[in-house]
Amino acid sequence: MRVTIGSASLTQSFLRAAVAVWAIMVLWPAGYARAEMLVSIELVLAVDTSLSVDDVEFDLQMTGIAKAFRNPEIIDLIGQQTGVAVTLFQWNEEVDKLHMIPWHLLNDSDSILSFAAKVEALGRNPDRKFTDIGKAIEFGVRLITENQFAGRQLKIDISGDGRDNIGSLPSASRQLARSLGIVINGLPILINTYTYNLDHYYRDKVISGPDAFLEIALDYNDFSRAFLRKLRREITPSISQRDPTPRPPVQQAHAGWRGAR
Repeated sequence: MRVTIGSASLTQSFLRAAVAVWAIMVLWPAGYARAEMLVSIELVLAVDTSLSVDDVEFDLQMTGIAKAFRNPEIIDLIGQQTGVAVTLFQWNEEVDKLHMIPWHLLNDSDSILSFAAKVEALGRNPDRKFTDIGKAIEFGVRLITENQFAGRQLKIDISGDGRDNIGSLPSASRQLARSLGIVINGLPILINTYTYNLDHYYRDKVISGPDAFLEIALDYNDFSRAFLRKLRREITPSISQRDPTPRPPVQQAHAGWRGAR
C-alpha cells in the first residue's frame, strides 16, 4: 500500500522536476565560475536503509560494496580510466546526509582502498522509515549536478529490497535524470521475489537511460556477488579518451557556467 504525503500528486512531482531542471540551467549567478576535473565516470551509490532492512542486511551491503572495490580486477579497471569519482549515501523515505561518504576521486590503488575502508566503517542511519526511490534518485541527481567533476559518464545506482511505498512514483525523478544525461542502474534484492516481482518493478519503474541495466541479487547473502558484477560492468572502459564524445547535458550546463565569467 502506498502512503501519500499531503496533497502531493504525480503532476506536482513533474512540476518540481521541471523547476529543478530550470534551476540547474538558469538560476546560477552569471558570474559563477566552476572549476571542474575531467573524469571518466561519476558514480553515485544509493543504499537502501528502509524499514525492511535490518542491521545484518545493512552490514552485508556495506561489506559487499567494500569487498568489490578491493577486488584486484576492479582496481585494475579503475586504473584504466581517467579517474572515477564516487560517492555513497543511505536512503529510505528521507535521504540521510549525515551517514554518507562524500565524493572521492579514485585513480590508484591507495585511493580505491581508502574508499573501501570508509564504506566498511560507515555507520547506519538509525531512522528506519518507508521506501521512496524517487527521492533517492533526486538526491543522486543533485550530487552529480553540484560536484566539482565533469564526467564522461554519469551514473546513479539504486539498490534495495522493496518497491516505493510512500510519496509519488519515481517517474518524474527518472525523467529529470534522463534529461541531464544521467543513467540509473538498479540492483534489486529479491527477498520476496514471488510476491513483489521486484526485478520487474526496477526494470519498469527505476532504471533509465542508454544502456541502463539491472544486476539482481537473489537475497542479501548474494548481494556481494551481484554488486561486484554490476561494478565491473559499469567501470569497464567503453569510451575512448582520444575520440570526441558529446558531453551529457548537465556537463554542457557546467561549461556554460564557466563561459559566463
